[in-house]
Amino acid sequence: MNPQFVGVTGLPRAGSTLLCQLLAQHPEIHCEGQSSPLCNTLLGLRRMVSDDTFFLSQLDNAFERSYAHLTSAMQGFLRGWYHDCTTPVVVDKNRAWLHTIEMLLHLEPDAKLIVCVRELGQIYGSIEAQHQRTILIDFLDHLADFDRFGRADMLFAKDRTIGAPLVSLSAVPDLPKAVRERLYVLRFEDLIAQPVACMSHIYGWLGVTPLQIDPEQLTVGIQESDSHYRMKFSHQQHTRIAPPKHHDIAPRIQAQVESAYAWFYQQYYPAKQPSAN
Repeated sequence: MNPQFVGVTGLPRAGSTLLCQLLAQHPEIHCEGQSSPLCNTLLGLRRMVSDDTFFLSQLDNAFERSYAHLTSAMQGFLRGWYHDCTTPVVVDKNRAWLHTIEMLLHLEPDAKLIVCVRELGQIYGSIEAQHQRTILIDFLDHLADFDRFGRADMLFAKDRTIGAPLVSLSAVPDLPKAVRERLYVLRFEDLIAQPVACMSHIYGWLGVTPLQIDPEQLTVGIQESDSHYRMKFSHQQHTRIAPPKHHDIAPRIQAQVESAYAWFYQQYYPAKQPSAN
């Protein structure tokens, strides 16, 4: 029997590393915690086979059989990635899972996604603070030469670090109800403030045995590579949960973010008062 597949996805700097660390505490959950290439590989396979002339010619003459071959092969790849997993649940972390949710459910109908979100100004602030600590090293996409406002503008662009997952989030209301029911949205602020209650609810949603975590005694797992991200996105794990430092954001940046993404605040932070520019 295949384990239930759970993807961890959502916004950057929104607690996915901590969430995976907490999920890994459960004996019925296999969670390696590092960002996985599985989703990107499946997308690459789809692009490759869609351009393959041999496969395309088979679709003309035997569509059902050929499409079944493709489905079986991609299901096999997805399930084979964790072929040695013996737990009831396996967790795979990649921000692209939300964008790919309908393809994932076509291959694995019982799959679920936990979507991590966080107040957008603090996401930008976390990235900017880490950049200031490593200011002599450029970003992977060369943002160091911009000023703070320009850097924020680029980070929120629709194909960049914050903007791309925001595009996927904005499309969630348009998904069929059956697809939306496979999503669990987790606010970073709630996870930090009430980790025991949050994880108890998540464990229940996943259908595993109840477990109460100890936020003061956490097991540290595999350290994700930060040099891959030019040290701009720290993935450090800790032995206890502590509130992160609040980041002071330039009022002009905060106001523009809240204005541009009013839908996000209405959906996930309805109690937040708009900032004045």
